[in-house]
Amino acid sequence: MDQRIMTASFSAEAALTADLVPVDVDAILFWMVWDAEKACLEVENYPKAVLRSAQTAMRDVIGQLNLADISLRRKQIDRDLEDILGKKCEQWGVTVMSVEIRDIMIPKELQDALSKEAQAERERNARIILAEVEKDISEMFVEAAEVYDRNPRAMKLRAMNLAYEGAKDSKGVLLAPSALADGFNVGQVGGGE
Repeated sequence: MDQRIMTASFSAEAALTADLVPVDVDAILFWMVWDAEKACLEVENYPKAVLRSAQTAMRDVIGQLNLADISLRRKQIDRDLEDILGKKCEQWGVTVMSVEIRDIMIPKELQDALSKEAQAERERNARIILAEVEKDISEMFVEAAEVYDRNPRAMKLRAMNLAYEGAKDSKGVLLAPSALADGFNVGQVGGGE
């Protein structure tokens, strides 16, 4: 009897998740016979029994998870399957070394729906962030207005700064109405110096 480490691929087709989504899952099982006598006497066809147990365990584990959890918890599913199969196969003289999920396939229609849902969620989050930023900016403008209201010179300095910023990069000419030009006279506040 071959007691080297064996590999076998297995799948659970149309396994239902906890939220009733059918998924096809492909995995690889690494196992070995450690007790040849038990493997021959305790079960009729130990390789087939190991694979069928793996498929059943896969269906059970997938059935306990929602679709969203499956892709996030792949490594945990591998470990859970390894534990379940290890306990089951040990009585047959077989050790399960590891289980590795290779692929999780969901129906094409559902892939499209999930893609649209994810895109809508990203759009929603972007809009929420934009609204929060606009709220913060409006609060800053209110604070600035209060400062300008308390100090007319601050408003004149701001007007000068805006005119400078507008003219510096465009290398153009700033045409300003005479009232704005009067505002640049920072030394005169409220009518005359």
